[in-house]
Amino acid sequence: MTDNLALEKTLWQAADKLRNNMDAAEYKHVVLGLIFLKYISDAFDDLFEQLKSTETDTGADPEDKDEYTAERVFYVPPSARWKWLQGRAKLPTIGKDIDDAMDAIEKDNPTLKGVLPKDYARPALDKQRLGELIDLIGSITLSKGKDGKGKDILGWVFEYFLGQFADAEGKRGGQFYTPQSIVRILVDMLAPEPEKRVYDGACGSGGMFVQSERFIELHEHRKGKISIFGQESNPTTYKLAKMNLAIRGIDAKIELGDTLMNDKFPELKVDYVIANPPFNVSDYNINKAETHKWKYGVPPTGNANYAWLQLFISKLAPYGTAGVVLANGSMSSEIATEGQIRKELIENDLVDCMVSLPSQLFYNTQIPACLWFLARNKEGFSPTGGNGKGGLRNRNNEILFIDARELGTMISRKQKELSEKDIAKISDTYHSWRKASDPLIKNDLLDGYDLKNGKSINQKNHSSDYTDIPGFCKSATIEDVRKNNYVLTPGRYIDFAAIAEDVIAFEDKMQTLSTTLFTQMQKANALDEAIKLNLHKIGFTI
Repeated sequence: MTDNLALEKTLWQAADKLRNNMDAAEYKHVVLGLIFLKYISDAFDDLFEQLKSTETDTGADPEDKDEYTAERVFYVPPSARWKWLQGRAKLPTIGKDIDDAMDAIEKDNPTLKGVLPKDYARPALDKQRLGELIDLIGSITLSKGKDGKGKDILGWVFEYFLGQFADAEGKRGGQFYTPQSIVRILVDMLAPEPEKRVYDGACGSGGMFVQSERFIELHEHRKGKISIFGQESNPTTYKLAKMNLAIRGIDAKIELGDTLMNDKFPELKVDYVIANPPFNVSDYNINKAETHKWKYGVPPTGNANYAWLQLFISKLAPYGTAGVVLANGSMSSEIATEGQIRKELIENDLVDCMVSLPSQLFYNTQIPACLWFLARNKEGFSPTGGNGKGGLRNRNNEILFIDARELGTMISRKQKELSEKDIAKISDTYHSWRKASDPLIKNDLLDGYDLKNGKSINQKNHSSDYTDIPGFCKSATIEDVRKNNYVLTPGRYIDFAAIAEDVIAFEDKMQTLSTTLFTQMQKANALDEAIKLNLHKIGFTI
């Protein structure tokens, strides 16, 4: 992973130098399209060589498209294969060659129709730099190798570049990319299982789906085989999602369209909803949307937050759970019908957990954000067994509140990121709270963090008992929430953290401070005299 990150950073720095004066939003499609082309070409070459080596024995034709379809590999026609294109990288026609290659790939692979970028021949795109970019991306090796992991390299590069372009685009970048640490929290807390259904109605470039598959592979030691459903309203972002999932080998049903106004999966019921819809959208005419989704109240036209929440709830199967990113205002807003809708969600016991996030996590907004975790059934249902005996306790009429505002580390002047330890602390708190207090019940998700002592631990030494932690988390009842007028801000419920008692006597502290101040004043006087002397030497007197 560390080696991959070094490679990704090196490639990004080199690719960014080739950008010249091109806008990041435009350059994004140039680079990501080429990475995708390299990926499918390398995957094709691997299978092509295998078929060629067994051609005599099996009669397999290396140019038979059906051979590739059977192995879930995209067929790449000769004029679109990377080796052929890279050999023409220095020619002035390379832009047209790439456009033709993209057309040919879409023609032979219907699932990619209308997805790939085809604007490389435009005059404004410097063909010399384009050729250099092809050579750069061509340096990435996609050989499977003996460990079988080499094929992931371009997937990591593609994902890393998505994040870098989101950062470069600023506000616009957040429309297609959710920072990975936020995705990690959502996925780790929901803990998706194999053979389940996952939905994201504002799927952006598909990061939620990629992380869900990765979570299952990490915990189950096998590919997830989850069923994925998503919808995205932005045509450009929709194409990015299709490429991002294809490059990771993930099958998904992704539709283009405005989810609130034209839901492409009206009857869909899923086990998990994972979503980061746009915050505080005000240009929706909710009254024209499909009103059967507004079971808990018609959302106000001026803000779509509670439209998204209700739409996602409508997608949940009887034991489904959802994790949704929204603006902090959604936890306490009384605008129009929002307060009443929030009351209905709480009284119907749909709210499982609320998390306040640190500021500066997002590329596109400084608006403080929170996480809503919703559950259709909180009566101790076990996702693995379905009989109430799998280790989840009855949480009826309870809500967990987590205040994570003090977590996170600045990774740039304007950007903060949650560390692995931060993510583990938040997600393990949630799983510990949901878990039955039987230490004999095995729970892989609790491995890694001791809530009371704030350190990493081994699973065998871990107790699943949950404890409120002042300043960080609190398990409250719905009655507590009623008393707070149905406001869901964690700070309303979590006890204040104890302030360490100052054991230094006032007189001693003042003596230390006075001595420090006197020393600093002496140094300041010495610096003043040195400045005067230097000014005098060059003819200035003060």
